[in-house]
Amino acid sequence: MKRIGFFYGLLFCLVLSVAAQEKVVKLKIVETSDVHGNYYPYNFITRHEWKGSLARIYSFVQKEREQYKENLILLDNGDILQGQPTAYYYNYIDTVSPHLCSEMMNYMKYDAGNMGNHDVETGRAVFDRWIATCDFPVLGANIIDTSTGKPHLAPYKVLERDGVKIVVLGMITPAIPAWLSENLWKGLRFDDMEETARKWMKIIHEKENPDVVIGLFHAGQEAFKMSGKYNENASLNVAKNVPGFDIVLMGHDHARECKKVMNVAGDSVLIIDPASNGIVLSNIDVTLKLKDGKVQSKDIKGELTETETYGISEDFMKYFAPQYEAVQKFVSKKIGTFTESISTRPAFFGPSAFIDLIHTLQLDITGADISFAAPLSFDAEIKKGDVFVSDMFNLYKYENMLYVMTLSGKEIKDFLEMSYYMWTNRMKSPEDHLLWFKEKPREGAEDRASFWNFSFNFDSASGIIYTVDVTKPQGEKITITSMADGSPFRMDKIYKVALNSYRGNGGGELLTKGSGIPQEKLKDRIIFSTDKDLRFYLMNYIEKKGKMDPKALNQWKFVPEKWTVPAARRDYEYLFRSVQ
Repeated sequence: MKRIGFFYGLLFCLVLSVAAQEKVVKLKIVETSDVHGNYYPYNFITRHEWKGSLARIYSFVQKEREQYKENLILLDNGDILQGQPTAYYYNYIDTVSPHLCSEMMNYMKYDAGNMGNHDVETGRAVFDRWIATCDFPVLGANIIDTSTGKPHLAPYKVLERDGVKIVVLGMITPAIPAWLSENLWKGLRFDDMEETARKWMKIIHEKENPDVVIGLFHAGQEAFKMSGKYNENASLNVAKNVPGFDIVLMGHDHARECKKVMNVAGDSVLIIDPASNGIVLSNIDVTLKLKDGKVQSKDIKGELTETETYGISEDFMKYFAPQYEAVQKFVSKKIGTFTESISTRPAFFGPSAFIDLIHTLQLDITGADISFAAPLSFDAEIKKGDVFVSDMFNLYKYENMLYVMTLSGKEIKDFLEMSYYMWTNRMKSPEDHLLWFKEKPREGAEDRASFWNFSFNFDSASGIIYTVDVTKPQGEKITITSMADGSPFRMDKIYKVALNSYRGNGGGELLTKGSGIPQEKLKDRIIFSTDKDLRFYLMNYIEKKGKMDPKALNQWKFVPEKWTVPAARRDYEYLFRSVQ
């Protein structure tokens, strides 16, 4: 009996020893991306309730933390500082109070953030102030301080949970110089994502010996060369070509994605993208089996979770009620009156009061000869009657500066040739589409889903009279007959052109690929720039005028009209049938 007792005692100790050596750790990874100022479940532009928002995301996080506690890791992937008036107000209007974005992210207990291109667009005074007040690191391994050659921000964050070491490496799309004026990011440069990932993956493995590596990349997955040198949307390339990542969290392209890919080492990598506005979030479960403190296996599952079903956090709304009221007061200020309602819908099919109002304001503000502008919102409307600050975010979506650049007549024509090439289908029969549509839109890409190219690159011109022949190839579409005042338009003459800073810095490549101006020469063409964003000047202009009578200027048209007029009616119905 003593022997049997000894045997069972020994067996019991052995079981305890094995149990002590083996362990299962469950982690919950939550990613938000491209929130674009949607902090509250209310759209301050349209004055309606909103199904996205940090308030809804926090409701989900609160529920999940009941189970996962500290093992829930909350990450943001950039473009959180721009979009809704909530962000604008604390970026530029109230710069004394703590920034609402950092206050909310601290309240939600984010573990790390990442820089997005629209965060950089706010300017260093804004994004440096925001970063300084965040209780967590905002990452940027490929954002380099040119004076030191070192990252301006922390390249990665180490998190330890239940004996598991997790490393989060943050990077931004490097194409910032092709979109944004250098004064917004002075003293910085943006390195290639794949080269940067290779460098830091080696350092991370040698220095940190991680169990899980997460890429937090503000870039989409359909890579292409921007302006011939910036590898835009390289997240999928990094996931496949740089071994070591378990998860790559994407953003920037506003397109939902959740799938596994195999990297060059034969390992599986989860890539996931929650699109935009906090409507969905990336919801990832990681289960690790450890033995003697070492990971034996990893099981990673991801899904995109709708935030609407989790409701709104009452705690969140109560805590941030004063800031809500401050923003509501800001957007409710009347600035003028419109005699007619205007919408971006007609802007895809010809001259429109909406775009021509922007043209008129740009020309009046700058005194330029010609204006370029595009429909920045897919389906925006400002109703006739009283116009408020909130309407200005419909009129002009982004915080671009207003530039005046010098362009020759030929460069203006070539610019428009590329714009309308990206915009229109080349019609071969009266039954063809007028606009260039995708055959199969990507889910969750919102207004970007229908067109083959981004509609914020569909620039028209004002100040000249011209036609666009949609039966002709690029290079032969545009016929400019005269200036708007009837004087001759000359290909060899230098004109002053008003346009936004995104376009003036090379955004959309209309000036580089279209007009043929080298990227590095664009800044030499800029002869004037506003010191504040274009929306600020539009607001001031309308407030000064008081009453606006927006009309289509009818300075251009699609031809042949016997084809394009019926095609426009068909395409209008096709494009807007789901948003009627």
